[in-house]
Amino acid sequence: MTRFLITYHDLPYPEMDEVAGERRDFRAWAEKALGAAVVDFGAPLFVVGQLARGEPGTQMEVDGYSIIEARSASEVRTLLKDHPFLALGATIQINECLEV
Repeated sequence: MTRFLITYHDLPYPEMDEVAGERRDFRAWAEKALGAAVVDFGAPLFVVGQLARGEPGTQMEVDGYSIIEARSASEVRTLLKDHPFLALGATIQINECLEV
């Protein structure tokens, strides 16, 4: 099985009273839709800085991540097709973790 880093982009920031509900909904969906494919449910992310040899490029917003295992990127797309973050207007990026 191959590991994939799933990154979430352009998520709208919820009101504080909505955070627990959205997190609960995501977790329930992930347990049902992804099951044993989940390696790490992940977490929300907040940019605190950048490092670069010269002038840093444009800040890359990554709102959160998850790590899953699957046989192929195509299988990952199928697993994620009903992800609740898509309904919120987010973009989901699929990144294959390469063996080194």
